Amino acid sequence: MDSKVIIIGAGPYGLSTAAYLRRAGIVADVFGDPMSFWRNHMPAGMFLRSNWKASHIASPGHELSLDRYQSGRGKAISTPIPLGDFVDYGLWYQQQVVPQIDRRQVASVEKNGSGFGITLNDGQKLKSNRVVVATGIAPFPYRPEALENLPESHVTHSSDHKDLSRFRGKRLLIVGGGQSGLDAARILQDHEASAEVLSKARELYWVGGHAWLHHLGLISKCLYSGHDVGPAGISRLVGWPHLFRKLPRSWQDRISYRAIRPAGTAWMIPYLKNVLITLNVQVTSAQIMGDRVCLKLSDGTERMADHVIVATGYRVDAKRFQFLSPELHKALKVVRGYPVLDRGMESSVPGLHFVGKPAAWSFGPLLNFISGTEFASTEFMRNFR
Repeated sequence: MDSKVIIIGAGPYGLSTAAYLRRAGIVADVFGDPMSFWRNHMPAGMFLRSNWKASHIASPGHELSLDRYQSGRGKAISTPIPLGDFVDYGLWYQQQVVPQIDRRQVASVEKNGSGFGITLNDGQKLKSNRVVVATGIAPFPYRPEALENLPESHVTHSSDHKDLSRFRGKRLLIVGGGQSGLDAARILQDHEASAEVLSKARELYWVGGHAWLHHLGLISKCLYSGHDVGPAGISRLVGWPHLFRKLPRSWQDRISYRAIRPAGTAWMIPYLKNVLITLNVQVTSAQIMGDRVCLKLSDGTERMADHVIVATGYRVDAKRFQFLSPELHKALKVVRGYPVLDRGMESSVPGLHFVGKPAAWSFGPLLNFISGTEFASTEFMRNFR
């Protein structure tokens, strides 16, 4: 079987790309379990960090927006958006765009003449002119060095959990003061678990605490892009990826960090009033002691807990795309683990494209978020004009 485009991954970026290709009448095959990361690697009870406008999976003419989904199901979705509702929206989106999605996994991708040869996990072989890697952040969970070699019986990443109720009555330590760590602490309270948040930051940062700045008419439009990425001014800049990438790299790095530094959503503050949060500390060492884990911190203190959840985010490393052949890895230009991309989201390997977080080094922090699906999909479609 030959395909003009093969998309690896069926999360928001893969589905959005498929929607734009479908509208253009271009044959595309999508491989993967729809919304699997959102369903299996985020805890029940979580809420999206992004606001309503920034949580649509992009589609041509906005035909598959959250508003359309909400209207069709005849029931309002609350804000902030519950994880379960967003997953259901993503599955509805998939049914509209790729109802016969292929849930098999791609085992390998290699060059085959001017295109690519693809082998699926059941051994079937395919050919394609283009390959879009839309596997999301699942391959890239990051653990600090002091915690990276401890067994999962005692230390896990925040992405390892879809149900935190297993920790009912336990004492936990959460390493990381961003959205995933803080929201995990909030959910654990509901399961009668005791959690302490440890953060290397000197203070916690919050987003969404100055809603009035978004209701100033023209002034707000000048300050914010609508993508809900970054504070006033920076938001507008990162909303124009082609302009952003023209800046000196040192500027890009500073602006990117400011746009996506670890932060929680301000609505959580009242729910965390009983959570112990220790700032300006890092884990220097960790060891298993009996059935518990002991952490030594940079301030000279120690903590004992039944379990540690590492909520330190994700770091892109193209080497973790294990389905890419050694030949492709060798030909792929990479900086700091990110594939270097040009127009059309195309890598140094002609016909091999990356969307989502792996594209953030080339096009800026917008590509870390759902709201980046519109740019990624429309930019990819430049290849077919």
